[in-house]
Amino acid sequence: MTQADPQNRFKKTVGFIVNPIAGMGGAVGLKGTDGTEILEKAVSLGAKPVAPARAEIFLKALEPVKEDIMLLVGPGLMGETEAKNQGYDYKVFGEQKTDTKPEDTITVAKTIAAQTVELLVFCGGDGTARDVLKAVDVKTPVLGVPTGVKMHSAVFGIDPKSAARIASQYLYGFLPLWEAEVMDIDENQFRQGRVSARLHGYLISPYEPSLIQGAKMASPMTESELRNQAAMAVYIIEEMQDEVVYVISAGTTTRTIGDLLDQKKTLLGVDIFVNKKIVAKDVNEQQILQVIEGKKTKIIVTPIGGQGFVFGRGNQQISPKVIRKVGKENIIVIATENKMKHLRRLKVDTGDPELDAEFAGTIKVVTDYKIEKVVKIE
Repeated sequence: MTQADPQNRFKKTVGFIVNPIAGMGGAVGLKGTDGTEILEKAVSLGAKPVAPARAEIFLKALEPVKEDIMLLVGPGLMGETEAKNQGYDYKVFGEQKTDTKPEDTITVAKTIAAQTVELLVFCGGDGTARDVLKAVDVKTPVLGVPTGVKMHSAVFGIDPKSAARIASQYLYGFLPLWEAEVMDIDENQFRQGRVSARLHGYLISPYEPSLIQGAKMASPMTESELRNQAAMAVYIIEEMQDEVVYVISAGTTTRTIGDLLDQKKTLLGVDIFVNKKIVAKDVNEQQILQVIEGKKTKIIVTPIGGQGFVFGRGNQQISPKVIRKVGKENIIVIATENKMKHLRRLKVDTGDPELDAEFAGTIKVVTDYKIEKVVKIE
């Protein structure tokens, strides 16, 4: 199917591919959707597609330049449906399938890149970035719209709207290109609490540092860092209130709270504490909602090093529904002084643009024992 325009030849040609299953494992606590078995498990737990909606947020944000763009899209929910819904001129490449696999992304990306597009935009996570890496050469500029669970790669915009700003500025000649790292982790090891990330290669991508999420940085396990983590954990524990539910997110910093309470907190999952004991481990969105119903609740989270995301990266279980139920005033952010030195600001990308907008401004961050800093959040 082709949506035509007699002035097509004057339009900027942009490839647009959506991985419709990307991100489905996040809210249900599966830490990814690589592989048929995990996808089936995600669906059985009630997971819903998130990538198509986020893809449409990107296209809607790109609307000011819509008339100048011809999209070359994947079939069905791989780009065609989203382009049609947002009223873009588009051409479809590939055969529509009920179930999509990585091979479909690779095939469609190869076909679209062969049309000599000015920019290839994909919507997915690190796994999708790897598929695109296999499909295109260094002559094709690529930009990622973050819709997955794992996003360690430096090819992504901060969120769909930021990606639209990058795309627009690049298409009109305002941005240079750079070599962006494509990183991914072993999901099986990740689910067992071990992070095994490796560099798979580089994609040429538009460079706008204020709008690109950047690669994740690991926290250095120095003596001063460990001491700082322990001091913050002691402070948080002293402030914990009886009968209040504490939803504690992933990370080495938050895990220290469990260590000092002699509770085996999961490193890469979200756990629930009541009266300084774990009552539920590695929970998903629905489990959190069940536990907090009718109870005073606080959320404790630490930003991702190098990226600064408080919500929307690796903790999608703490969903917009959970955050709204708990209330922004009951969110506690903790981060070591070293981590904050490398972060100019904090970010949220919950998947709910209205909720993200409510976070704009500043937030207090606990950085040491009884020490808080006011940090800008966007």
